[in-house]
Amino acid sequence: MADWPLIAIRWALYADLGLLFGLLLFTLYALAGDERERLLRLRGWTMALAVLGVLLSAYGFLQSAAAMLGTGIEGVDRVSALMLLTETNVGWALLARLVVLTILGIAALTPVLRRMAGLVLLTFLAAIAVASLVWSGHGAATEGPAGMVHLVSDIIHLLAAAAWIGALGAFVLIVSRRPQTPETLNAAHRALASFATVGAIIVGLIVATGLVNSYLLVGPRNVLRLAESDYGRLLLIKLTLFAIMLGLAAGNRFRLTPALGKAIGRDSTAASVARLKRSLWIETCAGILILGLVAWLGTLPPPASGGS
Repeated sequence: MADWPLIAIRWALYADLGLLFGLLLFTLYALAGDERERLLRLRGWTMALAVLGVLLSAYGFLQSAAAMLGTGIEGVDRVSALMLLTETNVGWALLARLVVLTILGIAALTPVLRRMAGLVLLTFLAAIAVASLVWSGHGAATEGPAGMVHLVSDIIHLLAAAAWIGALGAFVLIVSRRPQTPETLNAAHRALASFATVGAIIVGLIVATGLVNSYLLVGPRNVLRLAESDYGRLLLIKLTLFAIMLGLAAGNRFRLTPALGKAIGRDSTAASVARLKRSLWIETCAGILILGLVAWLGTLPPPASGGS
């Protein structure tokens, strides 16, 4: 039986930390100077997502500890919690995440995000927070020589997905601003154009690491039997949503972004912005659903382990 509270917490953590890292990374390559604060309110989002990440991480740890101990959250005693924190890889990953999220939350109260060096540092810290999630999934459970390969592949996979979901969140925020000024629209068009190369790299990393992870978790012999297991069925749904995201991303890049550029030149942007916003929202929702499936998949035995 699925542990829905644990899955929900994992889902929320993937979404929260993915947005945190993805938004910070997005502002590095797509926005310049005061655009980061003016268009995205970066400091406010960084602080809010960091604080939420701390709360979700703490509650998620209690949920996991309760599941391991076979009790409710109220039954997790101090000794058991301390042991899980200091004597397991999951615990150390959680502590690292809490430290970097605390630093991010405090830093958001200062002018550090206005400086490029500070922004790079905080983006790196957010990447650590995202990477720490791998230790609560299948990526850290693989044994033998393939263990390190799986761990690194899973980290890259998560970071690439976070970069994508964060960029989508940024685009939605920018095109949803009111009122839409020529300055905002030009910034949105420039950011969409600059995402073309970054997006291609992201997709390449997701596909490559996804193949590695599938080889280790599914195995070549089980590919044709995916529909026979809960894990396989969820994976097929995930791949379908990923294909939808690819189609929408291609439409944004080759049709909607050029159309927005032409509309800006004609000073008639309402229809182009509406179409772009609708596409971005659908793509974002598909991405968030994928994160939910990832959270669920992490609680199920993969086919390569003999699980159903």
